[in-house]
Amino acid sequence: MTSHNMTWISYPSKNLDFTSPEEIEAFIASQNIISRLMHCYIAFFVPTGLIAGTCILIVFIKNYLQYKVIENLDLFLLHFTISNIIMIFLSFTVITRPDYLKATRLACNVLSFFFNFSYFNSQYILILTLLILLLKRFPPRTALSKGTQRPVLCVGFVLTYAFCLSLSTALLVGTDNYHLETDCQLDPLFAWPEYEIVKFTFGFGIPSFLQTLCFTVLLAKAAPAEAPALQQHVRAYPAAYIVSTTIFICRLFYNVMILFRTTFKLQKSIGTAKNELVMNIAEIVLFCESCASLVFILGFHKPCKDEILRVIQKCRRENTANNHLEIPMAATTHESGSQ
Repeated sequence: MTSHNMTWISYPSKNLDFTSPEEIEAFIASQNIISRLMHCYIAFFVPTGLIAGTCILIVFIKNYLQYKVIENLDLFLLHFTISNIIMIFLSFTVITRPDYLKATRLACNVLSFFFNFSYFNSQYILILTLLILLLKRFPPRTALSKGTQRPVLCVGFVLTYAFCLSLSTALLVGTDNYHLETDCQLDPLFAWPEYEIVKFTFGFGIPSFLQTLCFTVLLAKAAPAEAPALQQHVRAYPAAYIVSTTIFICRLFYNVMILFRTTFKLQKSIGTAKNELVMNIAEIVLFCESCASLVFILGFHKPCKDEILRVIQKCRRENTANNHLEIPMAATTHESGSQ
């Protein structure tokens, strides 16, 4: 693959060569918008996502210790949860916005590798989850069924595949000037155009096709007579379907912006402050999706939902019991005082 000279590229916000008051006003407005979005994300989405992720881990670990077995769907959602928690921690790189994290190109590439590893990981483990649910409704008599009965092997395959894709994208960031300090984004601006193309193809294009295929088969194919109705099937596993829809919508916006950035690189253009603003918004939307997905799993996946309801009921019973104890004690104290 031909090496690219990307030393010319920079963020529009770093080229303060304004020629009119309108450009200055547009620059200030874009900086204010991204700063406010960053503060909203850090203040609301990050704590919610981390709390939800921690609760999911506690529920799954508790169930495993209690029953010494974990179902395929639970294992895949546990894997998905860990990937999203890692992505949330990596999203702390946006704290410096509207400025960017300062790091060497090597350090930025390492951050990008782990970000892409979590990104590909969560995407393909979700596809595997949808496939498992599809096979629950349409039980096959093929080797595919035997393969999905080994969830640890499936998870290992996804991890290996995600690692290979992440390594490929790391090589496409470029191999020159690793010692130089740069403005670092998890999708490095100085990466070769092939970086965005590969990430779009394997991180969104192929997974979206497989996801659409799963939904098409689920909706269009006639289920066996003994299979439950479609509505009952969806209600039995709402978390996976809600999360897959959320991921598709948020990552569609993000990946479209990734492709737009590629066109600028091919045209040898750095774009405008507005283009930079929209790309930053797309990145924060991607991180918000990681937080929202964990909340949806906690609220809609049956083992997690049942555990939450059990804890709430227990707290209510304890609160009610304490109130009943306080009332007789207060009455006794009142009687003794009156005597």
